[in-house]
Amino acid sequence: MYFWHFTEMPYPHLPDLDTITSMRVNLPSKHFDPKIGADLYNRYLDEHLLADDLGLNIMLNEHHQTATCMDVCAPLSAAILARQTSKARICILGNPVANRANPLRIAEEMAMIDCISRGRLDTGFVRGVPYETFAANSNPTQTVERLWEGIDLIVKAWTTHDGPFNFEGKFWHKRQVNLWPRPYQTPHPQIWITGSSDKGAISKVGERGYIFAMFLQPYDKVKDMFDTYRASFVEHGLPGGGGLAYMPLVYTAETDEEAEKGAKELTWYLSAKTEPQFRNPPGYVPVAFNVKALQGTYSGRTDAVRTQGLEYLREQGVLIYGKPDSVAQQIKRFYEKVGGFDHLLMMQQAGFLSHERTVSSMTLFAKEVAPQLKDLPRTKPIRHAKAA
Repeated sequence: MYFWHFTEMPYPHLPDLDTITSMRVNLPSKHFDPKIGADLYNRYLDEHLLADDLGLNIMLNEHHQTATCMDVCAPLSAAILARQTSKARICILGNPVANRANPLRIAEEMAMIDCISRGRLDTGFVRGVPYETFAANSNPTQTVERLWEGIDLIVKAWTTHDGPFNFEGKFWHKRQVNLWPRPYQTPHPQIWITGSSDKGAISKVGERGYIFAMFLQPYDKVKDMFDTYRASFVEHGLPGGGGLAYMPLVYTAETDEEAEKGAKELTWYLSAKTEPQFRNPPGYVPVAFNVKALQGTYSGRTDAVRTQGLEYLREQGVLIYGKPDSVAQQIKRFYEKVGGFDHLLMMQQAGFLSHERTVSSMTLFAKEVAPQLKDLPRTKPIRHAKAA
């Protein structure tokens, strides 16, 4: 198993949440103090440098117009860390292809970072979360198609080395595509995909040999989606790489009391406020999903995950906390319940969790938990019942 440190680089210094309607999209920027922001940016980058020293890998993401994530350009953070780190792999999870104007710019950025890091980059691609379609002025009904067309163009640009080619797609029409520089890794950096509950899309991820990641979901839903991915190995084969990743909130401490205190602070992320009209723009999810939501049988990241107490979150594997041996056992239990996975993406900092306590948690995990888990077997394919 591989271990990745992650923070969304939050800006938690907000007015009383009862006095604002949303932390996303329309929160006025007058609430952002650039001096505090500068300190936070440097603090979060320092924690990523510590991850490199501790033998952990680094995961980055980006979001826009939200206090939960100040990293509005993950390629910038990755470029800094590519130069300042020496061992850690750096995963951007991910580039919001559907909301970017030019996929070739993403291809160039990733190739440059891959060269700077001497081949330590993993590249993730995402649709972009629902509330970001407003600021991007993108069509929610087209985000899935734009994502996959953009990925196809990027991969072709990365792997074509004998001169320019033309590209004719539904959304992009490109002439004389001739990527400089090319990636350090051959044929290209490992690709990750996240954010889909559509089984057809998940099968496509497995078919292409990309890594599929899920964030902060109950174990029964994770197992269902992971089984879909694993079954695609049998149906399509695995053309190079692949694997599964899961991200919980993780806090490791010397005492149960400190662990519970840190866990409560991490749940700040789950309580982020967003106005209802920004959560589900028309066309972002299929009509059938909205019907299920109205019936109470599907609600994405469930209200229970957002509102239940620590014990519920720990039982579901959304929040993992405790002393080192307990943390290791909780991860093993989740691993067994979902049928195994390859990458543990750990949100080890959120909200007001201080630098000192974040460092303590990271260090304990790296030194006392990771050695107990590193030899867990990799993902293996399974067969659907009809194929057995």
